[in-house]
Amino acid sequence: MRRRSVAILAATGAVGQRFIQLLENHPWFDISVLAASERSAGKRYKEVCAWRMETEMPKEVGEMTVVNADLKSVKEAGDVDLVFSALPGDIAGPIEESFATELPVLSKAAAHRMEDDVPLLIPEVNPEHLELIPIQKRRRGWSGFISTDPNCSTIQLALTLKPLMKFGLRKVIVTTMQALSGAGYPGVPSLDIIDNIIPYIAKEEEKIETETKKILGVFDGERVRLADMAISASCNRVNVKDGHLEVVYVDLESKPTIEEVKEAFRNFIGEPQRLKLPFAPEKPIIVRDEIDRPQPRLDRDAGRGMSVVVGRIRNDPVMTLKYLCLGHNTIRGAAGAGILSAELMVAKGYI
Repeated sequence: MRRRSVAILAATGAVGQRFIQLLENHPWFDISVLAASERSAGKRYKEVCAWRMETEMPKEVGEMTVVNADLKSVKEAGDVDLVFSALPGDIAGPIEESFATELPVLSKAAAHRMEDDVPLLIPEVNPEHLELIPIQKRRRGWSGFISTDPNCSTIQLALTLKPLMKFGLRKVIVTTMQALSGAGYPGVPSLDIIDNIIPYIAKEEEKIETETKKILGVFDGERVRLADMAISASCNRVNVKDGHLEVVYVDLESKPTIEEVKEAFRNFIGEPQRLKLPFAPEKPIIVRDEIDRPQPRLDRDAGRGMSVVVGRIRNDPVMTLKYLCLGHNTIRGAAGAGILSAELMVAKGYI
């Protein structure tokens, strides 16, 4: 297979750094261009990046010259087959659109997620939504396209809801306990979060409640019809470095046994597993039977950070079922999700 060259927008930020870490020695992708703000452009990456990953900065990446995050600068810096965008949501929209006129853009930002012709992709859950790409290119007159990754807390929730849909999914209530790294770096001030829980994350609840319906919706040949279910979310920031933990309540049309639910989780696989994509975890969902799991410190790295771990699966006296799910918010919930989506697009011929 021909190797693809990638550019990373906002390469010095937390998600950009995670992209670099995860792409090191990737069998399909090579980092060819690093882009960031004007104040970083023209300097070596190691001079402008305060590296925060657990592993060392790759030496060859450290020596690369950062360019400005615009299409002209990136094209002049090297041949690029696709773009990973870790741009902040408030500036991502027009910048990503300019790149998409010529190149595939895989975006972590929220700017385009709910647009009718833009895939909001979890590769195991809704790969058929990639069929929006030719519609988008035709409508907008682009030779490239935009595909988006969902919000980090939405990804792990939707991944666990997908196998439950065969039981008739009617209502979902979710309470999240979200890690500090989800706020980027430097994130939440220490005096706000030590000995504390912050019961509000701006726009997070709205993202879960809207994005999940699109991800689980049906592509009708022109657009995605939103899934017919009710979702209520309450989001909290907790004093954990990595790993979002969610308490999920579901109302189902049928009344499966707990063992049937566990088997649905355990047996769930998607296109990435069938295609044996490099970044696909063998098990997208891992079931823990211990009474006190999952826990962020113990379970966030399951499947190299790409598996979602569920536990405490039990009947509920008000809804049908309740369980906990845990995902690594900067791997499965961010950079890892984008890499897996890119692999799927390559395998399916979109890139």
